[in-house]
Amino acid sequence: QVQLVESGGGQVQAGGSLRLSCAASGRTSSTYFTGWFRQAPGKEREFVAARRWSGGNTYYADSVKGRFTISGDNAKNTVFLQMDSLKAEDTAVYYCAASLTPHYPGRSSYYDYWGQGTQVTVSS
Repeated sequence: QVQLVESGGGQVQAGGSLRLSCAASGRTSSTYFTGWFRQAPGKEREFVAARRWSGGNTYYADSVKGRFTISGDNAKNTVFLQMDSLKAEDTAVYYCAASLTPHYPGRSSYYDYWGQGTQVTVSS
């Protein structure tokens, strides 16, 4: 199993920045993808960004491309989501997820483990 714990959420004004962290423990050596998803009130969970656990390829939703950056520190088993130029529509609960198999990284159903989520609120 893989345990995921997110942190770094909070409230920020539009145009500001936040950095989310996802600390992974357990079978991290078996992890293929780590991803970030978000869910706003009354909306479905949506893909934000993903990366290969070993590094290299990264993937982004069109809505965050150029503003968000996913990165990782494998020595610390931590994945980050740097969020810049935040907009009110970025307000949501952000979830970290891990997958043990290669697949299309933007589909939430392919992920095996999830964190508890961290709230991000952007005020306009």
